[in-house]
Amino acid sequence: MAARATGSGTISFGLVSIPVRFYVATHSEQVSFNMLHRECGTRIRQQIVCPHCERPVERSDTVKGFQFAKDQFVTFSDEDLKGLEAEANRSIDIHEFIPLASVDPIYFDGAHYLGPDKGAEKAYHLLVEAMRDSGKGALAKYSSHGKEHLGLIRPHDRGLVLHAMHYADEVRSMADVDLGGAPTVRAGEVDLARQLVAQLSTDAFHPEAYRDEYRDRVQQAVQKKVEGQEVTAAAPQPAKAQVIDLMDALKRSLGREGIRPAGRRTAAAEAQTAPKRRPAAAARRREVPAAGRRAHKK
Repeated sequence: MAARATGSGTISFGLVSIPVRFYVATHSEQVSFNMLHRECGTRIRQQIVCPHCERPVERSDTVKGFQFAKDQFVTFSDEDLKGLEAEANRSIDIHEFIPLASVDPIYFDGAHYLGPDKGAEKAYHLLVEAMRDSGKGALAKYSSHGKEHLGLIRPHDRGLVLHAMHYADEVRSMADVDLGGAPTVRAGEVDLARQLVAQLSTDAFHPEAYRDEYRDRVQQAVQKKVEGQEVTAAAPQPAKAQVIDLMDALKRSLGREGIRPAGRRTAAAEAQTAPKRRPAAAARRREVPAAGRRAHKK
């Protein structure tokens, strides 16, 4: 099924303008649950409650407030906020082109595909080719839902993808994280660690090799419950022992069976691309002649 555009805009840089359409690039497959009343099984509804007046409040009776000190707020009406919104426009203004390798993925926050609007195909593909050949991405600013956003446009497959980005002051510094000091690492330990990394390395990223196993377990449990079957919980896995002798742990990791040579694809990745074989029972069922099946029905 062809993707449906969710909006439109115009990539602008210099005197060039390229009309584009937005397409959702990702979606979540996370399992979600509803809150039910244990007694009758009815889905419950949440209410907005004022703790001071001790009663429910209708959404129409609320106003937005910004807390500038503890328990002190300034309020904003819809008209106030409307006047603060970014000017509504469909322009995606490119400010500069930068090496893609210089962008830390920590700044990424969601993605949209950009496709050419009617009549803009040639200019669109020229931009794709120029960015791919130069290894550059484009830093751009655009507005959405009244707010200004920073984004990175980069070539992807045969088209363009727009990554929404965090601003610098929205990314916390690693300096705030307790890294436990700088322990002394011996050269032999580094060599063994590099060998282990090499043995676990593959030639490319194969996202199709990985599945959300938790989601699979939940869906299987849901199906069993729908069918009236009892679902039993698996025993929790014992906690892994703390590593005491790092050199010994690295050596034993390198000697484990199943560690593949460097460059080999994972077994899961190979299984994704290998031809699927039918179960023996299914194969036998398909080999039964049609006439034989009709005779059996009689």
